[in-house]
Amino acid sequence: MTTFDSTKRSLPELLKDITNGKIQLPDFQRGWVWDDEHVKSLLVSIARSFPVGAVMLMETGGEVRFQVRPVEGIAAKDVTDKPERLILDGQQRLTSLAQAIALSSPVDTRTVKGREINRHYYFDIQLALEGEDRLEDAIISVDEHRQTRSNFGRDVELDLSSRELECKQLYFPCDQIINSDDYEEALQEYSPESFGIYMQFRKAVINAFRSYQLPIIELTKETTKEAVCLVFEKVNTGGVQLSVFELITASYAAEGYNLRDDWFGSEIRNVASRRERLARHELLKNVESTDFLQAITLLHTRERKYQDIADGKQGKQVRPVSAKRASVLELPLTAYQTWADKVEAGFVEASKFLAGECFFSRRELPYGTQLVPLAATMTLLGERWHEPRIHQKLARWFWSGVLGELYGGAVETRVAVDLEELMNWFEDDAATPRTVTDASFDPERLESLRSRLSAAYKGINVLILREGASDFFWKGRIQQLDTQEVALDIHHIFPRAWCEANGIPPKVYDSIINKTPISYKANRMIGGDAPSAYLAKLQSHDQVQLENREMDAILGGHFIPTEQLRADDFQNFFEERKHLLMGLIEKAMGKRSL
Repeated sequence: MTTFDSTKRSLPELLKDITNGKIQLPDFQRGWVWDDEHVKSLLVSIARSFPVGAVMLMETGGEVRFQVRPVEGIAAKDVTDKPERLILDGQQRLTSLAQAIALSSPVDTRTVKGREINRHYYFDIQLALEGEDRLEDAIISVDEHRQTRSNFGRDVELDLSSRELECKQLYFPCDQIINSDDYEEALQEYSPESFGIYMQFRKAVINAFRSYQLPIIELTKETTKEAVCLVFEKVNTGGVQLSVFELITASYAAEGYNLRDDWFGSEIRNVASRRERLARHELLKNVESTDFLQAITLLHTRERKYQDIADGKQGKQVRPVSAKRASVLELPLTAYQTWADKVEAGFVEASKFLAGECFFSRRELPYGTQLVPLAATMTLLGERWHEPRIHQKLARWFWSGVLGELYGGAVETRVAVDLEELMNWFEDDAATPRTVTDASFDPERLESLRSRLSAAYKGINVLILREGASDFFWKGRIQQLDTQEVALDIHHIFPRAWCEANGIPPKVYDSIINKTPISYKANRMIGGDAPSAYLAKLQSHDQVQLENREMDAILGGHFIPTEQLRADDFQNFFEERKHLLMGLIEKAMGKRSL
């Protein structure tokens, strides 16, 4: 039995069906993602009658009953909730054309760098008539006010904010392509002498859009839901690759479950967003759907493994715990529904644990990937993670992963192994996880840690802060000041200018050994002075007035050797602080390093 037909349909006919809702999207489809340059390029291709690829539609009314939504830019209340066809492939092209041509509202697009912008599209009529090779230059986009501006928005370079201005400057709005009556009437009124030029443009460009035929592949309503999902995955391998979340969303949609609603929420269907609930916790603001699915997959495959063992299976018959892409894609809907709420609670508990380790903002977290096994572990532990012995082991595992720099790159295998080995370790002191045994920290690594984005750098900085480091000037601990939005940063202890004047190379003075978090106020007072000079200046400030022992206590809180600092002895300061930081690192990892 044939499950599809091939045909062609005119662009205006397709856009009409899109705007009235006869053609919509299955709700599992991703949002529209094309940028301004993609939209302009597509319009040029249509104007030159170039092929832009086939569109795949699916006839509704059969076994497959996906939830639906209109093409972006069209309000659900303005269209039927019973479309005749759904777009399986071609969403980006059809949405771009619908927004730019069939709707008068500005197109909600973005720059090539991802900044959100609103744009109207125009053809410069005179430039377009210079030849097909000039069409790319002839099409322009202007802002939501139908203007282009320069000098940081202060100067208007092109103003098309009224029909009169459009006509007098001979710019044709793309939202008049399907029906240009309004523009033509205005042209007769405001610039009748240009009507002949316009008619040449209409014949050469507008008619290209009106007569354009798009190839259509249409799946019949007899197509099974399994086939629809498979087709959807196969045809969406080009362009912006589908994420694991989007592929699973398609699979679940065929079973009547809307994963997009569960994750992103839906005002239309009054569904709360799981992502937004997680984001209420500072440390969980950037948890991705893939992270969440991986955590659930870990727990599902672990449960499956123990069921295999209980069933008497052995060796390769026992399916492993896994967080790999293939395993996530195989996650059954029943498993998602079983674990989703529990894993959400597990992520929340993970954020509480991290706050206890003195992480208070997402930017401080060394590895987002380590959240996945941590959340899965918390899901299984429940309140037990507060037990002293379990908490001690959990903290040691966490800091071993951070300071051993074991969670960078591809970590799917480590994630799965850690969950299993952590749970075993909680019950058996001798079953130390490989992440703990594998982790090591070479003291020489401190000398090469210069980027504050590296995991070990972030981890060491937090270790210093959680010991209670206070600011050199302001009253208060650094972490307290940070929550009070006092401007803080990581600055040199021996100032850059002093180091350069004394022949100390950047690769030495820029390492974490010579840096610590302090306020902008303290840093400004330090300037480029020698430590002995800036300490005297800080201590004697009218609003500070600190004795040496009081200042030494503050410096000690930063693991700064005071004797060498006050003597401006960089070399011995460097070696001693390295030793002090290593003691802090070894304490967190629970082991002697190299």
